[in-house]
Amino acid sequence: MKTELNNIKRALMTGVGYMIPFVVFGGVLIALAIALSGIKEGQGAVVDNPFLAQMLDIGVLSFGYMIPILAGFIGFGLADRAGIMPAMVGGAIAVQNNAGFLGGIVAGILAGYVVNFIKKIPIHTSVRALMPIFIIPLLGGVTVALIMQYVVTTPLSSLYGLLTEFLSSMRGGNAILLAVILGVMTAFDMGGPVNVVACLFAWSLFSENIYTLAGPVAVAICTPPLGMGLATLLSKKKYSDEDREAGKAALAMGMIGISEGAIPFAAKDPLRVLPSIMVGGAVGAVVAMIAGVETFAPHGGPIVMFVSTNKVMFIAAIAIGSLVTALMANFLKKDYVPEGELE
Repeated sequence: MKTELNNIKRALMTGVGYMIPFVVFGGVLIALAIALSGIKEGQGAVVDNPFLAQMLDIGVLSFGYMIPILAGFIGFGLADRAGIMPAMVGGAIAVQNNAGFLGGIVAGILAGYVVNFIKKIPIHTSVRALMPIFIIPLLGGVTVALIMQYVVTTPLSSLYGLLTEFLSSMRGGNAILLAVILGVMTAFDMGGPVNVVACLFAWSLFSENIYTLAGPVAVAICTPPLGMGLATLLSKKKYSDEDREAGKAALAMGMIGISEGAIPFAAKDPLRVLPSIMVGGAVGAVVAMIAGVETFAPHGGPIVMFVSTNKVMFIAAIAIGSLVTALMANFLKKDYVPEGELE
């Protein structure tokens, strides 16, 4: 069992290693496009300049490859080259069905084990040459695609509908509890479907001139990348050189409200990172709610400070939530051990 867990951990590290350049490249281009365009009240980040719009599109394109690459190289880590194609197909289905990076992780692990199982099927020597180029891609791809489509991702759509109804039922209730729920949901999957449900719920109230929920959401959008970036600065011994480089990128993306900057950390160590970013997001959201912060743009991060009320407390909420994330993550994480020294 311990060996299997170590194999999965190595595969996750492999997937994250290949994914990071896509996150950094896409995130930096998106951040630059937004930063150079500015924020328009009530509209968020509006990129009108044709060159910056193209830069933004390329950044979004890079982000689009992020989850399939993560899945593909998790599959590679578990089943070598034969695992890449089925895992990438599963990752693409996760993207198509808004399953987020968690769906990509499931796709990669699933593909790895499916392909390894297929490799063990007895087959006549006359057709063994077809295994790597035809049989494994066909059987593996179909199996992973069907499981992802009908077992992993389909039930999520019903869940997200229930989440939206639940949030609607909370309106007019306990504001602090609602802030906790929105903070946890916004931070949880960093731009994924749960995050989108929380953000769209808060932003949908703009039509009713209600902006008090957008403030906590704007805080929780950026605390995951800012918190994990800060964590790498506070305790370097707990992170690899690659992690610390990803931390620098996460700090830059967090400033512009790009939650995905924390995904490399969550993908590599979800059991420690996800609780940390959810608690940090909830704390930051509660501080913003108590302070009565309102945000008039459907976006997040310090960049929207200029279209938020109570700017000092808005920044304070971000700082407190990020610090909580960093301290909790470093408390939970063990010192970094190079891959070659894993048991």
